[in-house]
Amino acid sequence: MDLAYVCEWEKRPKSNHCPSIPLVCAWSCRNLIAFTTDLKNEEEKDLTHMIHILDTEHPWDVYSINSGHIEIITCLEWDQSGSRLLSADADGHIKCWSMTDHLANSWENTVGSMVEGDPIVALSWLHNGVKLALHVEKSGASNFGEKFSRVKFSPSLTLFGGKPMEGWIAVTISGLVTVSLLKPNGQVLTSTESLCRLRCRVALADIAFTGGGNIVVATSDGSSTSPVQFYKVCVSVVNEKCKIDTEILPSLFMRCTTDPARKDKYPAITHLKFLARDMSEQVLLCASNQNSSIVECWSLRKEGLPVNNIFQQISPVVGDKQPMILKWRILSATNDLDRVSAVALPKLPISLTNTDLKVANDTKFFPGLGLALAFHDGSVHIVHRLSLQTMAVFYGSSSQRPVDEQAIKRQRAAGPLVHFKAMQLSWTSLALVGIDNHGKLSMLRISPSMGHVLDMNMSLRHLLFLLEYCMVTGYDWWDILLHVQPNMVQNLVEKLHEEYMRQNAALQQVLSTRIVAMKASLCKLSSNTVARVCDYHAKLFLIAISCTLKSLLRPHFLNTPDKSPGDRLTEICSKITDIDIDKVMINLKTEEFVLEMTTLQSLQQLIQWVGDFVLYLLASLPNQGSPVRPGHSFLRDGASLGMLRELMVVIRIWGLLKPSCLPVYTATSDTQDSMSLLFRLLTKLWLCCRDEPHPSEPDDTLIDECCLLPSQLLIPNVDWLPINNGIISKLQNKQLIRLQFGKAPGLIGHTVSSQFDVFVRAPGQPKIDHLRRLHLGAYPTEECKSCTRCGCVTMLKSPNKTTAVKQWEQRWIKNCLCGGLWRRMPLSYS
Repeated sequence: MDLAYVCEWEKRPKSNHCPSIPLVCAWSCRNLIAFTTDLKNEEEKDLTHMIHILDTEHPWDVYSINSGHIEIITCLEWDQSGSRLLSADADGHIKCWSMTDHLANSWENTVGSMVEGDPIVALSWLHNGVKLALHVEKSGASNFGEKFSRVKFSPSLTLFGGKPMEGWIAVTISGLVTVSLLKPNGQVLTSTESLCRLRCRVALADIAFTGGGNIVVATSDGSSTSPVQFYKVCVSVVNEKCKIDTEILPSLFMRCTTDPARKDKYPAITHLKFLARDMSEQVLLCASNQNSSIVECWSLRKEGLPVNNIFQQISPVVGDKQPMILKWRILSATNDLDRVSAVALPKLPISLTNTDLKVANDTKFFPGLGLALAFHDGSVHIVHRLSLQTMAVFYGSSSQRPVDEQAIKRQRAAGPLVHFKAMQLSWTSLALVGIDNHGKLSMLRISPSMGHVLDMNMSLRHLLFLLEYCMVTGYDWWDILLHVQPNMVQNLVEKLHEEYMRQNAALQQVLSTRIVAMKASLCKLSSNTVARVCDYHAKLFLIAISCTLKSLLRPHFLNTPDKSPGDRLTEICSKITDIDIDKVMINLKTEEFVLEMTTLQSLQQLIQWVGDFVLYLLASLPNQGSPVRPGHSFLRDGASLGMLRELMVVIRIWGLLKPSCLPVYTATSDTQDSMSLLFRLLTKLWLCCRDEPHPSEPDDTLIDECCLLPSQLLIPNVDWLPINNGIISKLQNKQLIRLQFGKAPGLIGHTVSSQFDVFVRAPGQPKIDHLRRLHLGAYPTEECKSCTRCGCVTMLKSPNKTTAVKQWEQRWIKNCLCGGLWRRMPLSYS
């Protein structure tokens, strides 16, 4: 493990961010991190309980919310989509926060619930019934269905038709369980029930879910001499009211309290966690004293109940008829450790096919198998989640490696050490965020090999497997990019493409844009592949435009069977290889292409981009030997060239209806038909490439004609890449970067940025809306938003209200075309 970056608060004379007690943080599947601090105002001598949300790619751009919680915040919990956040406090108030206008740096409190005056100790969203199992031992399989299998798992509660009902469940300090359900009309149904008839104090609690749709709650009163209790909670809706039923499950005593040598050594249970939200059979417990801790892992198992011989003679028990009981059995326990300050559990749903911990040699160091323990000496240990054996160790600046005991004693005498009070593992377990007792945020890389020496192929295999997992689930893969070095990029992109091409056609279509976005983010990390980033972003844009324009076509007769006009267009254009655009048009039903004049005019900017892009590609054909030139990969991409050819036909037909919607070219001759010329050259190039496994080289005649294009038409400048000031490319040299909340970092030297400068606009040049293709001027007056991943900029509010433009904007209103989240930009952005 090593530190990637640290981010801390600016020290101010009158108000300071200080770590809250307790300090909590949460990490979403979209790589958003939420954590708490208390804003201390020394003049008014009051505390404001703050929630901070940041994107891991721009940690300095933190969005701070005055939570409105009167008491300290005790819990934070992201939903399964990573777009909503729950917060709960020590006064029993629970608030649900949602993005405003789908912006990652703008949040609002929408709904909530409360149990007046009863502190919340555990909080969770209800399960939506979606569970995917990772089979690490099958990471070499060709089919994604073998590597990632859907597990049969029932939602906590369903609506009519089996749709999961949204809501949350919380446990209070007095032993109450409260459930809030979000109805489709926006109302909240809330119900509260006691966990058991005899209520008792709950100092620690955690919540997990079973495959049958039930909820399991684990509680402890904080004393190691008291049992850890478990309860089954069933939620239902009866007569428009939420109903809660509870049942007591087997409890357990920690092993350290029954061991004579340690009986009174660890008086307090300080951490109680299920190993996963959907793994209610395994629980992690930590007991501590002032200086040390011990950690135990327990598992709930079904065991046969022995039957007395007397009853055996009366009614022999055979096979399945033997009575079974549930019993907690200890799986493993650590030796005496330094005092544990925080625990972080893995979120990867790895399927361990054997419970005897006999994991195959090539997967035993897989990152998702480890959980993180932070200690008061500042160190962090990654231990196996079942055997609790140490897999990797990180020593903080204040921690000492175990070589000098006198130095450790001197350090302890000097004052409290800096240590993590809250930690969270990323969703692939390749990164760890920690908030220390000074309020500083630290981002740690966790090596895919867990610090053990693995060959390059094995490390690449781990990274490839996790990239595939993110591709299938839709999770953000920023934490995987932390470990990709420039010399790995080419291999990863090629292997990712190979694995993608092995999938069936239906799955390829579903994942088609996600893999392009993934390749683009990988290629940014190497100076040798920067030009390909331009091509991948252009391909994402082209796919989106093609889908939008084709979806506007309507069949002339509503009862037309099987194929849509868009599908027929693709079929006819692929069959008819004529180089004359008008002859291709004759074979189409032009009445399917009729649109309103205002609609056609509103699409002119997108149509202009298609025309400019075709012209640029054809003009660059004579320079095809240079792979560092943007557009190079399109010249061999038969599918993309075919898509452009189809769009040219559509644009030609629309031009007959509304000539002003056609792309504008600056030609040297007034009589030249530019669209026909470009279509003819594009078709010739497409014919060379359409047989993708065995493309042929373009003939000399085509190259000569393309050489003449700059003398016939003015070649436009193509805006390839937006300026992206993210942190990921600056972490390539593995040197620690120090940041400050609220202050964007200066330009830190790195090799990739200089290569990008060729393809981006200089800061002083006029800005452009990358998705609407509108010019915004050098100093835009409209509010804009930018993508957290690719840096793409677009206006926050639409200037055009036509249906076609709305349809185009719906494609990227929640996320950028690359899948990144949007964040609001200041008006003075550059």
